Amino acid sequence: MAPKDPKQSGGFFASMASTLTNLGSAMTKSVNGIVGYEGLEVINPDGSSEDLEDEARKGRWKQEDRDGYWKVMQKYIGSDVTSLVTLPVLIFEPMTMLQKMAELMEYSHLLDLADECEDPYMRLVYASSFFISVYFAFQRTWKPFNPILGETYEMVNHGGITFISEQVSHHPPMSAGHAENEHFIYDITSKVKTKFLGNSIDIYPVGRTRLTLKKDGVVLDLAPPPTKVNNLIFGRTWVDSPGDMVLTNLTTGDKVVLYFQPCGWFGSGRYEVDGYVYNSAEEPKILMTGKWNESMSYQPCDSEGEPLPGTELKEVRFYQLHLVTCRILFRKTWSGLLYGSCKVELQVQT
Repeated sequence: MAPKDPKQSGGFFASMASTLTNLGSAMTKSVNGIVGYEGLEVINPDGSSEDLEDEARKGRWKQEDRDGYWKVMQKYIGSDVTSLVTLPVLIFEPMTMLQKMAELMEYSHLLDLADECEDPYMRLVYASSFFISVYFAFQRTWKPFNPILGETYEMVNHGGITFISEQVSHHPPMSAGHAENEHFIYDITSKVKTKFLGNSIDIYPVGRTRLTLKKDGVVLDLAPPPTKVNNLIFGRTWVDSPGDMVLTNLTTGDKVVLYFQPCGWFGSGRYEVDGYVYNSAEEPKILMTGKWNESMSYQPCDSEGEPLPGTELKEVRFYQLHLVTCRILFRKTWSGLLYGSCKVELQVQT
């Protein structure tokens, strides 16, 4: 019987999901009594429950700002805070959610490879690797600003791609985006539900993502995992996305099921992703493993999900190396501290 769930598959995967889940739960500790607040939990992704007191005093907040913000936010615990509250500007980055959506196209060369691929299972390997690469941006934990209703953002000719997005609802916030080049059509409706938990927030994506590969007219549908933002007020903010990501070929019935491992003690399991490409009969054809902040690897497998003899893991990189000549202009800023110009040549990852 083919393995239906990577969390239940043994042998190949380094650790059982249930064990990692227990580790993740074990390293959570209330900071009540340390800083004097009820209902707050701090999680250190790089340590254990023994160093959470020190972790609670770290982060982007000054003590007085942290105390004041907690007094405002504690009444919202358990609520969906998508559009309920006014947030302090120090948690934002200087861009809107519409621009953030455009970042999805950074590794779109993987979609070009998927469209050009003749093998239907490798096509899913490339497409799912693209959707995993999106999570790399989660390491930047600042929140983008909510656009105003009717606001648009357009990106033209980024590697041959045209992207446009618009804020289509204000309460609740919802954005729609469309990207297209000679290989694919990408449509996304960005909508989330949230649950505020005091020092963390659970984010549940309820929008829709569809990808059409032009060569064969294949349509793919994405169901992403939930996301949790930890240490919002106390400790260093970090993001985890434990759960399943399912990418389904609506044309053939083939699919990819990838499990994002939860972070355990001392970073155990953090960033790790494991799973399989299945055919329409739910038989595993290709196993996939890797880290969502680095790369994914794949290998053909048998009906039990074990690697085929004589095959080896091959890597799918999220980036490409290019030699780029660019001109960096330093203009006088409001503080009058920066001006001048220079020209550099560098090899960059794109």
